[in-house]
Amino acid sequence: MLYALKIAIRYLTASRAQTALLVFGVAIGVFIFIFMSALIGGLAEFIMARTAGDMSHITIQAEAVDPALVLPSDGRTVLLVQEASSQATAVLKDTPAFIPLIEALPGVIGTSQQINGSGFLTRGAQVTQVSINGLEPGRESVIANLASYITAGTASLGAGGVLLGKTLVEDMDLRLGQTVRLQSSGGVEALLTITGIYEMGSGGPDRRQAYVSLATARTLFKMPQGVTRVEIKLADLYAADALAPRIRALTGLDARSWTEQAAQLLEALRAQAQTGYILKAFALLTIIIGVASALLLSTYRRRPEIGIMRAMGAGRWFVTVVFVSQGALIGLMGGVFGAAAGYGVLLAFPARESFGPGQSGLPIDITQGAYGLAIILTTLGAIAASILPARAAARLDPVTAIGQ
Repeated sequence: MLYALKIAIRYLTASRAQTALLVFGVAIGVFIFIFMSALIGGLAEFIMARTAGDMSHITIQAEAVDPALVLPSDGRTVLLVQEASSQATAVLKDTPAFIPLIEALPGVIGTSQQINGSGFLTRGAQVTQVSINGLEPGRESVIANLASYITAGTASLGAGGVLLGKTLVEDMDLRLGQTVRLQSSGGVEALLTITGIYEMGSGGPDRRQAYVSLATARTLFKMPQGVTRVEIKLADLYAADALAPRIRALTGLDARSWTEQAAQLLEALRAQAQTGYILKAFALLTIIIGVASALLLSTYRRRPEIGIMRAMGAGRWFVTVVFVSQGALIGLMGGVFGAAAGYGVLLAFPARESFGPGQSGLPIDITQGAYGLAIILTTLGAIAASILPARAAARLDPVTAIGQ
């Protein structure tokens, strides 16, 4: 085996230009493999961080009470319509009891008790409909990291403050520190000061969301106790499907995983991953074809030498090992050089963590380059590509090969 390896190295060094060109071609294929792995993996992580990463992983939503049906004696059905003020029954009242239990579960980063509803933001004659989110002071960034999106002011919510999106502020010609009027759908108004302006870069929240403190939301929606929703953040967002039933059993409430609302996002990420697999498979196929072609040519050029080896007693297995060793060495060298080049090039790209709202560029994740996998697959692919030329060389008749 060692002697066969020496002969394989001698064959490779005898035609250095050809070997260098072949190794360079393999390295290019490996570079493409690594770059696609880093790009697709980084893009997936970037999308997840900007979508599922900033949303609740498990949500407990208060369920509205449907109006009762009354059946009079004459058989007619009468629908009792609730007044707007009575709709406040859609409240989670026992959160102080079950929040500590949820936060004690493994994998739970934090919880956010919220009061949500619709309302109107008024400045002079301008009126814009907004979604009002009441958050606990000190926990504004537990779910969506509001602190990282702040462009002016602070993310901290006081009793008289409100956080507005940059697009909404620009549309209504507002500025930091200005007083605005916020009115809930129930007609309750509050004069609030703009203490922070954020930019998430996703369009909708920047244009429609208004964040206030939980105390302000209680006043606006006439809710002295309880909350309308509890959002839960997990260390591993993919654990939501397994943890939601545990929370449901623990609290007796309907805890829903984020995957129920983001099925299309998951399908898109799976399709993106499959596309990446196809592109990387084509890169590996290119390597195999290149190595196989080069070794077939080498087999044809070295027919006399192969005939001499066979005439001197070398068996077919020995000849096969020589050419398979050539393929393995070419794959290994090309894999190492390609992986080194890929790592060096990826270092020039900013990491995906550095991309904030409104910034453009490729979210490359250098840690997902799959360098070791690329080298292993390339080496195995080169070995597989060398099997056909090796078998062709082993089947040569010594007399015929020497005569040529």
